Amino acid sequence: MTPRTALATMHAQPWYGALTKRHIRVLWGSFLGWMFDGYEQYAIVIALPSALRTLLRPEQLHRASLYFGIVLCVTLVGWGIGGLVGGILADYVGRKRMMMLSVLVYAAFSGFSALSQSFQMLAVFRFMTGLAIGSEWSTGVTLIAETWPDEARAKGCGFLQSAIGAGMFVAVAIWYGLTHFHLAESMNWRILFLIGALPALLVLYLRRGLSESERWITAVKEHHWQAIEATEPLAADNARRPFTLAAIWKHRESRKRLVFASLLSLSTVIGWWAVSTLLPQFTNQLAKSRGAGDNWGSRAAMLYLVGAILAYCVSGFLIDILGRRRYVALAYLGALVMTPLTYLWSGSLTLFLLIVFVNGFFTQGCCYAWMAIYVGEMFSSSVRATACSFVFNSPRLVAALFPVGAGMMIETFGGASHTAVILGSVYVLGVVVPWLLPETAGEPLPL
Repeated sequence: MTPRTALATMHAQPWYGALTKRHIRVLWGSFLGWMFDGYEQYAIVIALPSALRTLLRPEQLHRASLYFGIVLCVTLVGWGIGGLVGGILADYVGRKRMMMLSVLVYAAFSGFSALSQSFQMLAVFRFMTGLAIGSEWSTGVTLIAETWPDEARAKGCGFLQSAIGAGMFVAVAIWYGLTHFHLAESMNWRILFLIGALPALLVLYLRRGLSESERWITAVKEHHWQAIEATEPLAADNARRPFTLAAIWKHRESRKRLVFASLLSLSTVIGWWAVSTLLPQFTNQLAKSRGAGDNWGSRAAMLYLVGAILAYCVSGFLIDILGRRRYVALAYLGALVMTPLTYLWSGSLTLFLLIVFVNGFFTQGCCYAWMAIYVGEMFSSSVRATACSFVFNSPRLVAALFPVGAGMMIETFGGASHTAVILGSVYVLGVVVPWLLPETAGEPLPL
């Protein structure tokens, strides 16, 4: 099918016309798993200061920021490693099975985190939680891409990506309620982590409600091992399956796609960590300078996430209208503009919250949504989860340095606002790099 024929087919009926209950079950199961992953990612950021006050000895508390960075670092390292390994395994054992395993492991170690009696225990449990979080995303994205109709695929992947914003919002809202109403006090952080164990129940739904990707089953059965369709298939007498991580680097075009997509992903991760983690601190400083009340940082964080959720939900529609490359370039251009506008702001708090909302739309929403939609369209089914996980997770290994070095960067660059603006300049990459990747809008998903 040519791109023109595919586009004609897509416009012949509403985008949702071919969706069935099976498609909705796939989306719902993947959504819930990724939502709790989003919850966990933000829960650790907001609950960790309270946890450290409980777990550190008095003589260690004056270095709490160092221990904070260490826990976030090991979580991100676990995320990066787990994502790469999980994506590879999903191409061998199947998307459904890997998703069930990752959700179960994540839920177990989130619950164990709530029971931590020492800093060392917490660090180990967070590393194990990170391993499971990393592997869940690529399986969910790949499963939706391979099961949803071509005309609805981008929308489905965008809806799935919104789950991380929803999960983060839930974490912030629960924490706001616990702290604002002074509930449980010193137990707050344990409650937040304990709630993260609830996804264990989701495994029962995944086991009964989801079916495996037929596209992946067909690719494996037919020995369709090449990473992209532009390359020649393996000869019949040389049809032994190559290692998927090696296969995606074997051909020049595949390498090119991986390198440029990973550069985009890296710029997203660096920019997002700078913008989102420094936002509550900067907002509270802004509020304090104006004599405003407390909790402005939490309000800004929630509005930031609302903007991100909106972007996730509309990203599938926008990327089909604009095309993949144009959408990505405009997303990063918006992030490039909004970051200095946010962190150099000196006006009213009310207008600042509106700016934060728009910032979340671009820096988290738009700049992450393309990964769920675009990357899988550039690779074949036998290596799709591996490629998606590499692009999405490998930058986390670089980002793991950020929590440890954040304090040093803030001191070097002269404050949180300058740090965010300087690191946010990385979004320039996103304006240029998309034009070096192939346009896949309107094309059927490769087998």
